[in-house]
Amino acid sequence: MKCIIGKKIEMTSIFSNSGDMVAATRIKVSPNFVSQVKTEEKEGYKAIQLAFDKKKKIKNPQKGHLGKIGPHAVLKEFRVDKVSDFKVGQEIKASIFKEGEVVNITGFSKGKGFQGVVKRHGFKGAPATHGTKDQHRMPGSIGPTGPAHVFKGTRMPGRMGHNQTTVRNLQIIKINEKSNEIFVKGAVPGPRSQVLKIISTGKINEKTSADFSSDSSSDSSSKKSSADKKPSADNKAVSDKKEKSVKDSKNKKDK
Repeated sequence: MKCIIGKKIEMTSIFSNSGDMVAATRIKVSPNFVSQVKTEEKEGYKAIQLAFDKKKKIKNPQKGHLGKIGPHAVLKEFRVDKVSDFKVGQEIKASIFKEGEVVNITGFSKGKGFQGVVKRHGFKGAPATHGTKDQHRMPGSIGPTGPAHVFKGTRMPGRMGHNQTTVRNLQIIKINEKSNEIFVKGAVPGPRSQVLKIISTGKINEKTSADFSSDSSSDSSSKKSSADKKPSADNKAVSDKKEKSVKDSKNKKDK
């Protein structure tokens, strides 16, 4: 299974070979390192732990754990089928993915702070006329006084956003191996600088890889230029007719 940790940089636009503009998210996946391999014999399940985003200093308890790969700010765990494919200290880059590959991306959505019921749950609010005063965005009654407590699940004001969210079946449309960046079609959870878990589904969309690959664009441009250089039979016939009509008109004038 292919997996990596990334950081959301920004949203941008990318043009396909056919000229269509597609909204994409630019994600920095600077080299990840395997910091721990968990086995069924020792931990009871198979998983790997990846370290991301190098930093200068870490606390003393972390130095023994990250001694081989150095200090890192982010540690994330991924369940895998085979732990034999990974070793502690192994480096994982953006090159493990291919253009057109389908991935699932997990992150935390944008936090919006403490919000009322109108914004949080879409309540209509109280009428704006006929004696309503200071109650325009209030939730109203929350039930009878008999139970003497608030029922669990009642829609009320509270913290909104910053929930773990997974967006599935996103397609990688461009990979920059030099800068260790990938471009994903569409939006991903969270604001800029949000840490993301990227997991491959094992599927590859051949149409997407063909639309955004640089090789196909160069091939199409070369084919187009060669077609422009070699005139078709129809164009040649039209040009011959024009030349013949011009000669006929000149002969008539001379007569």
